[in-house]
Amino acid sequence: MSDFRRLSDSVLASPQIGTDDIAEAKKLGVTLIINNRPEGESPDQTEGARIEQAAREAGLDYFAIPIGQAGFGKADIEAMSGAFMQAGGQVLAYCRSGTRSTFLWSLAEASQGGDPDELTAAAAQAGYDLSPIRPMLEALAGEAS
Repeated sequence: MSDFRRLSDSVLASPQIGTDDIAEAKKLGVTLIINNRPEGESPDQTEGARIEQAAREAGLDYFAIPIGQAGFGKADIEAMSGAFMQAGGQVLAYCRSGTRSTFLWSLAEASQGGDPDELTAAAAQAGYDLSPIRPMLEALAGEAS
């Protein structure tokens, strides 16, 4: 059963998805799936290659921006921003719990001038807490303005 959570008009976050979630994502208008989970993080995770194959077979784009123990770097934030800009519809980003995907979404949005208060409220409504990265959000938003 899918646990897609709306972060914005065009972005959903989710805990780990399986190939059976692709059809539901497509019904919701998702055109791009972003995998924020490194391979081999957990023995029970569905391999990114299987998700990618199922997505492409369903006519969806797929992009991997794995976020591991080292955390988020400028290149990850830029890659996420670029993926959002190129998406032709809804985006579904996933990781183990959806938290890294939500963090990366908010950092990408802040880097484009998104308001940290609005991003924090949207994440909270979806069940995610941005307080651990709040200083980064504010710094990125300040740089963008």
